[in-house]
Amino acid sequence: MSRAMPLDRCIGEALPSFASADDVAAFERTPYTERIAAASTFDAIKLGAVHDPDAVAIRFLPTAHPDDAPVVLTYRQLIERSTQAANMLHALGVGPTDVVSILLPLLPQAFIALFGAEAAGIANPVNPLLEPHQIAEILTAAGTKVLIALGPTPGTDIWEKVAKVADKIPTLKGIVQVGGVNGDGAGAFDKLIAAQPSDRLISGRQIASKDIAAYFHTGGTTGTPKLVVHTHANQVYQAWACNLMLQSKPGKSLLYGMPLFHVGGSLTQALATLSGGGSLIVLSPAGWRNPAALKNLWPLVEKFRPEILSSVPTVLAAALSVPVGNADISSLKYSAGGGSAIPVAVGKALQAKFKTPVIEVYGMTETASVHTIAYLDRPIRLGSVGHPVPYSRVRIVKLDADDHFERDCASNEIGVVAMAGPGVFGGYLNATHNAHAFIEPGWVNSGDLGRLDDDGYLWITGRAKDLVIRGGHNIDPAPIEEVLFQHP
Repeated sequence: MSRAMPLDRCIGEALPSFASADDVAAFERTPYTERIAAASTFDAIKLGAVHDPDAVAIRFLPTAHPDDAPVVLTYRQLIERSTQAANMLHALGVGPTDVVSILLPLLPQAFIALFGAEAAGIANPVNPLLEPHQIAEILTAAGTKVLIALGPTPGTDIWEKVAKVADKIPTLKGIVQVGGVNGDGAGAFDKLIAAQPSDRLISGRQIASKDIAAYFHTGGTTGTPKLVVHTHANQVYQAWACNLMLQSKPGKSLLYGMPLFHVGGSLTQALATLSGGGSLIVLSPAGWRNPAALKNLWPLVEKFRPEILSSVPTVLAAALSVPVGNADISSLKYSAGGGSAIPVAVGKALQAKFKTPVIEVYGMTETASVHTIAYLDRPIRLGSVGHPVPYSRVRIVKLDADDHFERDCASNEIGVVAMAGPGVFGGYLNATHNAHAFIEPGWVNSGDLGRLDDDGYLWITGRAKDLVIRGGHNIDPAPIEEVLFQHP
């Protein structure tokens, strides 16, 4: 019997309905640990290949144009090259507790590097748009052993940043160059992985679900980057939940333009799509930051037939101003967004223009991304972020001035949003950052204010701290103010 979800051992040919809380409760009577079929992200992608190993996993469009000559990776090729990348890193001395930091735009090698790093050790994808001193702080805090970075390339300054920080990272043992001028030298990524076997991990590693998969940097309320520790179990749960709630199907395409240093890009979209047998249509190295991605949006939808338009709210809002013209966009069944709140006016406009529901999600890096979602088989209330995904929980709590738990809030009473579940991390890499991270063991303090209505819908009403959210990224005002204050 074929399974609707490769990641779930218990779901057969049809996905379950979650039209009521009772449906979710019945579903949860089977322990989650009995359901999940993959211990690691590496195993999850292998399950995605079961439907058709020669199906397209990644189709990279160099200029985000539908007529681009694409770079194509089948599932078989993605798994083989990720295996080679893991073996290359092992040969460079990377073990299960060693960190591989990644400074890359959305090239095919970025996905290979990410999943290869998680198979060999601990991945640390870093925002290449950060300033050199910020990159150095993150790489030092992570204890980076190997850095994989874009080589000298016109239009980018990543390699220049690498040159500025390399001697400031005391743990750094090697740098691997992806592409760029002289990109075929001794330290070149493609050359190094080509020399490795593709049929097995030469380390012999058996990746356990409790093993650390990645460190993700996140904006904190102090302006100091915090490193969120994700286990393989945290990340695989995210892929499982997204495939379940968004009713993913093998062979379906997703227009992909989110960065891999963001959990929404690496987990909610990339890992979820690839573990479900879908296909990522990568919209150039810059993703949605490339103006051509939005300009060509509707011809891209017509050609690749995605069922979901999914990104941060700023992209969804911008899509409203792009004329559809004669493009056939009938494949779209809904829009989905997260990273920051979808303004109700934007949600209404999306529904009116495309005649499809708008699915809002909510979560944070500390919950491995999506923790609540507007359920497809329940009434959607614009402005709400829906209900917790199965096996996850949400509470609204009152905290005292020192962020200590006082009590749970009543229905419709505003308080701090706290979350628990298989996606919730166990703490930051730097233990000093954990002081107010949890309201109780297992319950992460989101720092957001919200309320649960009488039907259990979660409404986010503000932030407990003055964090700025821009394009789905958390930005602390302090560093920006510091730069402004330097001006005469």
